[in-house]
Amino acid sequence: MIKKNKKALLFGFLSTVTASILMVSNAQADNVYDTRQENDTSKLQAYLKFTKIVKIIEEQYVDELNTSDIIDKALKGMLVNLDAHSSFMNAKESKDLQVQTNGEFGGLGISVGMRDGALTVIAPIEGTPADKAGMKSKDIILKIDDQATIGMTIDKAVSLMRGKPGTPIKLTVIRKGESKPLTIDIVRDIIEIQSVYAKTIGDDILYLRITSFDQKVVSSMKESIAKHPEAKGFVIDLRNNPGGLLNQAIGVVDMFVDHGVIVSQKGKVASENLIYNARPDNSDTQTPIVILVNDGSASASEIVSGALQDHKRAVIVGKKTFGKGSVQIVMPIGNRESLRLTIARYYLPSGRTIQAVGVTPDIEVAYGEIKKADEGISIKERDLQLHLESELEKVDGVKIDKKGEENKTIITEEQIYKDAQLKSAVDILKALMISKRGTNDKEMLSE
Repeated sequence: MIKKNKKALLFGFLSTVTASILMVSNAQADNVYDTRQENDTSKLQAYLKFTKIVKIIEEQYVDELNTSDIIDKALKGMLVNLDAHSSFMNAKESKDLQVQTNGEFGGLGISVGMRDGALTVIAPIEGTPADKAGMKSKDIILKIDDQATIGMTIDKAVSLMRGKPGTPIKLTVIRKGESKPLTIDIVRDIIEIQSVYAKTIGDDILYLRITSFDQKVVSSMKESIAKHPEAKGFVIDLRNNPGGLLNQAIGVVDMFVDHGVIVSQKGKVASENLIYNARPDNSDTQTPIVILVNDGSASASEIVSGALQDHKRAVIVGKKTFGKGSVQIVMPIGNRESLRLTIARYYLPSGRTIQAVGVTPDIEVAYGEIKKADEGISIKERDLQLHLESELEKVDGVKIDKKGEENKTIITEEQIYKDAQLKSAVDILKALMISKRGTNDKEMLSE
């Protein structure tokens, strides 16, 4: 009798639990259904609101507009309000973008972006008309010729600045430290960029300047390094480098790292979640590296400097970078129109983001000149002739014709002292080279 009662109690308990689970499951299913229904209702109300406003504009707006014009304007506003890099492009703008990426055009040689709603120069590209005219990183472009840039999209601004080679353009800019806006006159030209060039510092330091990440950067870097087997340390200068191709940035990091993540991108769509890893093939993991950055270093420059910093493969010197770490794709949407949309963000090996944050240098150094102490007339023998010529010019007032041109393959001590960031980078690199040499000597002794 007791056994039967126990069985009955157990059966009753299990029945109660089962019923409770079923009730909870049904309640959860009802909640999911209610949530979905609420979301669908909310979407429907939003669409109805949009069509209602379009209809009101069609019927009552002071100027004549057709439905297509209204929708295009709405789409432009919608994309602009997502972020500074997304945009809706009509047929003309889509064609202009193709010209920009594939064709030859007259331009200024500056990379621009939106910062706090203002059209801001990320960096002038070295050797271009904008660079020669004196444009600087963080200049805010107030006017392009006579058109104010307030409320202007990046695409519109780029379209206005591009034009026939040889034609003039006037930019009105606001620059930090200046009491009033500056007017800068520039003449458009075909933008031809040497993306990498190498110079030597002393007998054993190779200076590698990367102006932008075009499709030849990795091959040019490898070629330059191969030509200087005597180099015991590298200074990689990414200052005012606005970025470029992702695969080239990954390739540069891969030259100096043999394992681990280089960069990853994460978005809403699973297919856009990608991880790029280093490969062990022919990687130089030993040569000391110092990288120079500033607030004009963006995108691909930030991936290179941030990844090598996270891998503790390089020391970063200079100023905090721009903070452009998002991924855009261009999607055709019919009728020759297209949509440029931010679909993901880049993340460095440590998991930190670049977007709106940038890369903070290990050692912050402001740009400027270092004054050397006066050494009187004590000079090195190799400089004696130059010194005497200079003194004769002062006495006779006649300039002596110096044969030959300045050697552009080296960086002199005088040039280093005129660039405080470079001077710091060289000093740090020399310390790293001495430290490495000391470690190697100890290893040889232990053998």
